[in-house]
Parts: sequence; C-alpha cells; structure tokens
Amino acid sequence: MQIRDIGLSALKGGRHTTRDNVLLEAYGPAGDRLFAVVDLANGQVLKTVEHPLLPTCQARWDDGVLSVDIGGQLVAAKPESNGQTVTLDYWGRAVGMHVVDGPWARVFSRLLGKDVAVAQVNGPGGVVYADSVTIVTTSSLRRLAAEAATTVDARRFRATFTIDTGDAAAHVEDSWAGRELDLGSARLLVGAGIPRCAVIDVEPETGARGTNLLKTLARYRLSGSDIPFGVYAQVIRPGSVGRGDPVRLLPSS
Repeated sequence: MQIRDIGLSALKGGRHTTRDNVLLEAYGPAGDRLFAVVDLANGQVLKTVEHPLLPTCQARWDDGVLSVDIGGQLVAAKPESNGQTVTLDYWGRAVGMHVVDGPWARVFSRLLGKDVAVAQVNGPGGVVYADSVTIVTTSSLRRLAAEAATTVDARRFRATFTIDTGDAAAHVEDSWAGRELDLGSARLLVGAGIPRCAVIDVEPETGARGTNLLKTLARYRLSGSDIPFGVYAQVIRPGSVGRGDPVRLLPSS
C-alpha cells in the first residue's frame, strides 16, 4: 500500500488542496481547518451541507497570508484579529474563535447571499467534526464507481489520505479499526467508519448537486442510520507523510 493523494484545507468546508506532503502533528495535519466562515448573527459555524458553494472555494495558509479563491476571485491578506472573541455552535459543540478583519467576509457574503464573517479557531481541532485524520482507499472508491456506473471524484470525500490498496477488497479499511498504521514517519491509530451525508453529492468544482452517490452507497453500506465510507484516525506518532510513501498496517497486538 502507498499514499496516492494528500488533501487538506486551511478553511473549514473549503475545497481540499492537493499536497505533495503534510506534517502530522499530535493534534492532526498542520495547517488544516484553521479558519471558518461564520454566521455571527445566529452564532454558528457554517455547515458545508447547507452551503454547497463553500467547497468550491480553495484556501491556502502560507507565511501568515490567507489566500482564498472565492468564485474565481483570489482574495489574499494577512488576517488581523479585530478583538472580537466569540463562542459559536459547531454541530452542537461550543467552539472558541476570534473574528479576523480582511477582505474575505465581503466576498463570501456576496457568494453565499448572506452576511458572514471569517474567524480563526483559538486552538487546533476546533472545527473538526471527529478525529483529525480521515482515510479512504482506492479499493472502496473502485467499488462505489462500479455500483454507480460512473467515475467517482475522490475529492468528494475530502480525505486527508487516499491510500492505494491495489487489488484488496472494497472497504478493507473497515478491518483496520483499532489497529496502527505507519505512513511516512508518522503513525496513526485507525478508528471507526466515517458516516457520510449529502456533501458527497456536491460537485467539487461548481457546488452543484446532481449525483446519487449517497443513495447508491446506502444500497450496500447502510449500517443502522449511518452510511460509512472510509475511516477516521488519530495521530499517535507525529511525522511527515508524502505522496508515494509506503503504508504499513502493523500486526494486531
């Protein structure tokens, strides 16, 4: 097995940026989901499933500059805290953030059709739904493509790592739960399956809905009320991971 793709986004809900390598810190991928588009009036971090245009926006965080392609317009500046600290709701969890001044809020507001702001999390992982690392495999993507009778863009699943599992059975990653995985110089502890929602039916380039991938997946993956695809993982040994790095499943303890 080896790493086929690496992705993350400096902006919660933004399109994953393909990376050649990533540093995994104890809390997760460095530079991942540091900022979010927020609705201050309603006290909420915007949900991707409710705002499908968010995944069309691509953000980078380099040398203190936040650059975001918003609807084809590149908006870049150094974020400056305006002194406004807020506690916002993120899927029922209170998240401490501070609002940043800059040119992004006006452009996001125009794109989304509502008044929004941009805020930075006060600590890593604030707007991460569950475990900080997510994994999908080529075996599972291949099975879904066959079931849907169409090509499947892996970016729809917004995974930290897409692992090339060769000719292994589909959803082989389910069997990794509770086991350790070495990739690059880092080590992960694999967790539970990732329950999927309608976000996978959002086209990454345009934000348009129009596929039936979730319904297709439900036909053969429904587990109770969840439709799992891919797995969560936690970092248990920080390190660097690059595209093409080998991936090794450690023996069960």
